[in-house]
Amino acid sequence: MNKLRSWLTGFFVILVLLIVLLGILLFVVNQVQQSVEQTTQKALSPLTEANNQLNTQVADLLHPTPTIIPDPTSIIHEVRSLARLETIQYSVEKVIRAEEGQESIPLLFGDKLIFVAHGTVIAGIDLEKLNDNDVKMDGKMLVVTLPQPEVFVTRLDNDRSYVYDRETGLFTKGDSNLETQARQIAEQEILKAAQEDNITDQARVNAENYLVRLFRILGYPDVRFTYREAEISPTPQP
Repeated sequence: MNKLRSWLTGFFVILVLLIVLLGILLFVVNQVQQSVEQTTQKALSPLTEANNQLNTQVADLLHPTPTIIPDPTSIIHEVRSLARLETIQYSVEKVIRAEEGQESIPLLFGDKLIFVAHGTVIAGIDLEKLNDNDVKMDGKMLVVTLPQPEVFVTRLDNDRSYVYDRETGLFTKGDSNLETQARQIAEQEILKAAQEDNITDQARVNAENYLVRLFRILGYPDVRFTYREAEISPTPQP
């Protein structure tokens, strides 16, 4: 009985030793295999990189990157689509005094009012006036000849304009056209104030800043602007 136990004990010990040796052998084989693979990859890496570069060069030859040069004439149509380029708006307030019948007896026949006018003046460049000859290439520089800036709109703000005060004589109900005349004069004075503040010069600067950004988006980083000579209106014949 004791012999049997001794034999079984020896058998299990040998079996455990075999399992441990087998595990060590598998670990060594795995490490050797990984080492061989890493060595092979390092050895083939220059060849693989050279092959990739060759493939890239062949692809560049077979499918070269196109060079696209925008046609200046197409830019004319892009710009024309903007029509009137409104680049600045002035808000102006003017006080207008209008009166009539003051030469005789104002207390009896006079009519006067004070009109507070609020209005806006909008200026810019009319791009509809561009033609094909106004956009040219000078080397790598895009040269654009623009029309002169102009005032597009002068209008009263009826919601904010009002008659502040009105006095009429004892024997008159007042002229119904006096306020209309005051409004007309107010519109002229609002335009005059904007012109005296050089609204068209500011419209020119704003237009150039806007168009420079537009042309850069269209592929023209270098842009120079010139302007047509100001048109002189003919003198009316008597």
